[in-house]
Amino acid sequence: MTKRAIPIELYYWPGIQGRGEFVRLLLEDAGAAYVDVARERENGLLAMMHLLEGEESGALPFAPPFVKVGKTIVSQTANVLAFLAPRFGLVPDDEALRAEASQIQLTLADFVDEVHDTHHPIAGSLYYEDQKGAAKRRARDFVGERMPKYLGWLEKVLARNKRSSGQWLVGADCTYVDLSAFQIVEGLRYAFPNALARLEPQIARVVALHDRVAERPRIVAYLKSQRRQPFNQMGIFRHYPELDAPSPRVRRTRR
Repeated sequence: MTKRAIPIELYYWPGIQGRGEFVRLLLEDAGAAYVDVARERENGLLAMMHLLEGEESGALPFAPPFVKVGKTIVSQTANVLAFLAPRFGLVPDDEALRAEASQIQLTLADFVDEVHDTHHPIAGSLYYEDQKGAAKRRARDFVGERMPKYLGWLEKVLARNKRSSGQWLVGADCTYVDLSAFQIVEGLRYAFPNALARLEPQIARVVALHDRVAERPRIVAYLKSQRRQPFNQMGIFRHYPELDAPSPRVRRTRR
């Protein structure tokens, strides 16, 4: 099937990048014809809710993002990306490398969950203001331990990929996991600018990967377009200054 022969409908909450952005980046980089249903169609949000409530035939998604291609419905971000990527050459043909790409994407999904939990460590149903104390503790651990661990792991993955001389995460060319890594760096620069700035000298390959993705022509066009929604305080990546690079504990000594 050609790109133009695949009618792709993307379902995600309007007004935020969220997990839907990982799917958008793949579709944009591929030059795919797609509809961001809840944003672009009249009653699109209602149509999404009908699918979530099982009022139409097809697989029943638990939550957005999900895509509909013909009568096929695919949900879960990593699963959606693995489903779409082969159609657009954004994953290698080799079975082992496809499994490696899926493994990386699933790990990035864990990373995204931990980013979310810095501002909602107790419950997603509570306002941030109702859990600020716990959020500060969670963010301190995140910027001090978890963020360096995940990004350090990505750095190692890049260094080990000899097929691309360390330029891409899997195989010899850009894949969907590289696009996802780009989005994570973008999000962290928004949410934790101070913490990431201190860490970037240690993850030079990851930063270079981000920059390579940012220079891809269709990504350049997308980032300048109205289709790219700005980060805000409703998405996964949120900037609360009190959570960004908390001051390290100072050991007090007796005089």
